[in-house]
Amino acid sequence: MPDPSTLAPAAPLAGATSFSQQPRSFTRSRLLRSRFNRVIPGGAHTYAKGDDQFPEFMAPYLVRGQGAHVWDVDGNQFVEFGAGLRSVTLGHAYEPVVQAAQRQMELGTNFGRPALLELEAAEEFLAFTQAGDMVKFAKNGSDVTSAAIKLARAYTGRSLVAVCQDHPFFSVDDWFMGTTPLQAGIPEAISHLSLKFRYNDLASLETLLAAHPGQVACVIMEVEKDQAPLPGYLAGVQALCRREGVVLIFDEIITGFRWHNQGAQYCHGIRPDLSTFGKALGNGFSLAALAGRRELMERGGLEHAHERVFLLSTTYGAETHALAAARAVMQVYRQEPVVERLYELGERLALGFNQSIASHGLAPYVQLMGRPCCLSYATRDAAGQPSQAMRALFLQETTRRGMLCPSFITNYSMTDEIIDQTVDSLHEVLGIYRRALDEGVENYLEGRPLKVVYRRYN
Repeated sequence: MPDPSTLAPAAPLAGATSFSQQPRSFTRSRLLRSRFNRVIPGGAHTYAKGDDQFPEFMAPYLVRGQGAHVWDVDGNQFVEFGAGLRSVTLGHAYEPVVQAAQRQMELGTNFGRPALLELEAAEEFLAFTQAGDMVKFAKNGSDVTSAAIKLARAYTGRSLVAVCQDHPFFSVDDWFMGTTPLQAGIPEAISHLSLKFRYNDLASLETLLAAHPGQVACVIMEVEKDQAPLPGYLAGVQALCRREGVVLIFDEIITGFRWHNQGAQYCHGIRPDLSTFGKALGNGFSLAALAGRRELMERGGLEHAHERVFLLSTTYGAETHALAAARAVMQVYRQEPVVERLYELGERLALGFNQSIASHGLAPYVQLMGRPCCLSYATRDAAGQPSQAMRALFLQETTRRGMLCPSFITNYSMTDEIIDQTVDSLHEVLGIYRRALDEGVENYLEGRPLKVVYRRYN
């Protein structure tokens, strides 16, 4: 038998009028699973891409992407609504971005002194986002959120961190993972330094700060996730932070370059002390940014008389091809209505999906959440409880029809036709979901349910 990893994917199907008419086999992906898990812990480099997050017999390994589509080792074509974990807003292999990165790679990617491009990209980023006076680039969201925590602690001289517990992920580092069930390898003493508060519950934050007077260095939260902030909530958070001398950090890793060119903070009119950006900044190229007020950011520099902060010192944080990609992304955003189009596509999808939910009588059991530019969904069983088995069934049936949709994240390369085909296919999927509720999911699900990421044991 030939090595499945060396086989080229079949050509994409042409002229298909419905996702459901495209036959699919996952033979080669199934053969690769043991090889992946033998050499890569968990079989993937991101937990959200792990085998336990996808249907047991429909977990494709991908080989390429173009625009709104990806192809796997079996030659299957999918509309990819995962958007590279929300990092791809323009589309896969988006030509202006790829060309900018390629041109820069031919000039060198990493040097022993700062490249002029680092200054140009920093100035453009600050002008584009209006997120502060200074910026420092890195490769991952975890890099910059952890740097923000360190900076806030150095600036305030305090140790405690207030973390919004309704926002699922901030960092792989100990200060955050110690707040989750995945605490193996994290000293208990570090876990005690992070405290939780609830989103849209100003009293919970006020109580936390009152219980630890003068000890909390910062509040870190997403501006908005699946639910919008209540009127006055974000302003109340900022007022509390200013009153108590606490640094306010907005994690815009997801919302930046998706909610608005200037991020979700612009949408709600609240500028924090520090902001973190990533994901869509490079349209899939590895780049993240920490930005904020000069008074704080300069503590990581050379032109102050305070104790030095070893803020971010990354060998690859300013790789020139990633910075060139980010400049190209910002240029596209300046010239074209990217964010507006993301909203339009999401609204079109949400309208059709919600109509199907209603027609199948599934309103209590399937729920679409979030802004149109960044939709997610909840799956519930017949008792109305969150169900990983029903989620597995939903993903099984959408994957079978040529959609990879752990969420419904639109990108700029999608078309109205793709969205309409998606809506038609989702109507079929919801019909099966309805029958599974009535007759038992075990009669329709092939394989085991999915698992939540944050669990103590496998």
